[in-house]
Amino acid sequence: MIFAKIRQALICLRAGKVTLDYPAKPRPAPEGFRGYPKIDVALCIGCGACAAACPARLIRVDDIDDSHRRITRLFERCIRCGRCEEVCGEGAAQMTTCYETATDDGRNDLVHVSDIEMGTCRRCGRCYEPDSPLDKIMKPGMRCDKILRGGNCPIDEEAE
Repeated sequence: MIFAKIRQALICLRAGKVTLDYPAKPRPAPEGFRGYPKIDVALCIGCGACAAACPARLIRVDDIDDSHRRITRLFERCIRCGRCEEVCGEGAAQMTTCYETATDDGRNDLVHVSDIEMGTCRRCGRCYEPDSPLDKIMKPGMRCDKILRGGNCPIDEEAE
């Protein structure tokens, strides 16, 4: 009986290490692996196609006003199906090979909120993504940021 145990111990010692040093050395994902999606807000036009195609219903689209749209994604519910990447015509949603979602605060760390400024057509009122950042302002004339006391333009206060 004791010889059988010694023989078994020698077989196990001869085999060497059979596990991975996972936390110290992360293993790369295999080819074709779908991790959680990465969203490029600069490419997103706010069409909401990803929200309509998502089977887990983790994407919520809210219209704040006529020219602002908020898209909230709850990645804690993501099933990594890749439908958001398939339907995104602009390439804003890309599946990554990242699979580690462990976090101290999953309710907040796995939430992605993006605010998108939408341009509206003056003729039909439908939204579109402006070509340049200057077109997003959509207001002629000089810019007036109300950041000083009283809410007046800095130029007006200096003139007084």
